[in-house]
Amino acid sequence: MSHESSATPAPLLKTPLNDLHAELGARMVPFAGYSMPVQYPAGLMAEHLHTRAAAGLFDVSHMGQLRLVGPDAAAAFESLMPVDVIDLAPGRQRYGLLLNDAGGIIDDLMFFNRDHANGGDLFVIVNGACKAGDIAHIQARIGQRCEVIPMPEMALLALQGPQAVTALQRLAPGVEQLVFMTGGRFTVAGCDCFLTRSGYTGEDGFEISVHASQADALARALLAQPEVKPVGLGARNSLRLEAGLCLYGNDIDTTTTPVEASLNWAIQKVRRTGGARAGGFPGADKILAQLDNPASLTRKRVGLMALERIPVRDHTALHSTDGAPIGEVTSGLLGPTINQPVAMGYVQPEFAAIGTRVNAMVRGKPVPMEVTAMPFVPTRYHRG
Repeated sequence: MSHESSATPAPLLKTPLNDLHAELGARMVPFAGYSMPVQYPAGLMAEHLHTRAAAGLFDVSHMGQLRLVGPDAAAAFESLMPVDVIDLAPGRQRYGLLLNDAGGIIDDLMFFNRDHANGGDLFVIVNGACKAGDIAHIQARIGQRCEVIPMPEMALLALQGPQAVTALQRLAPGVEQLVFMTGGRFTVAGCDCFLTRSGYTGEDGFEISVHASQADALARALLAQPEVKPVGLGARNSLRLEAGLCLYGNDIDTTTTPVEASLNWAIQKVRRTGGARAGGFPGADKILAQLDNPASLTRKRVGLMALERIPVRDHTALHSTDGAPIGEVTSGLLGPTINQPVAMGYVQPEFAAIGTRVNAMVRGKPVPMEVTAMPFVPTRYHRG
């Protein structure tokens, strides 16, 4: 192979907060094509515990933001996902799953109805590593039915933790009136923002979309609040795992269906067998059959807690107590809040019941684990 044809890795993209991360002493790593802060000098453990106790600020500007515009936007978008888009009320947000024709998960995402029926839009946030493919997929499938408008000019910040509302309402009075999975337009410290009361840590908090040109000013205003400290991707991962939340690419991907992934809660009744708009999404026959007949599953996502203080990492094999291979860990670490090794992974359905004992094979030695209900740490979303 000549050197001309060898692939040169694309230079890493930088978020609008790159200079701020450097100033704060962040350790940067490549993530989803971006240079991203994995941790700051305080370290992962301190950042994780600070988010659970007070408020952590995350740069999630690598995520993809887009708008779907036009009167048919909701019906069009609903044709790509097994969720209820049409009945989502203005001012509300919902979790969604883009599926391929085999029922595999292309990506998980959040969407918000900014009154699209009356000239607004559906505001969609997708995962960073998937955004180019997602936007192309959405454009190809429904671009004739509505406008698909990517928003690369926007940054995204997440402010998470029990004191997030205390800090944010100083800069944006009125945000305290929002409840979980609602949002609106607010001026925050002079910056024009669209924010939702949501996040991916299991805590109360907010995700804030802001123009890239104002992201640095907004982040500095938030960090000036006494409750707020910067938090990197390392603690974002440990926080979401304790909350029992899937990470795309680890716990869900194109080889897993929503039912195998135990995401049945994300499929509203109206799209299920017997519902008013049953099916009509990619892979519907397969997914509805799995919902209607759980015995047909070959694997299921479960929560696991180690019974010894030995961290069990991603891709660790899971065996039955008899020594037969039954699955694999997809996310695992020592949960900082509970000081216990926690994991999620896929097992054969007969091993999925809460309380089932299994062994994780760590360097050839069995580490006993127990199938546990998730979340591992109780969620504290503000539901009003």
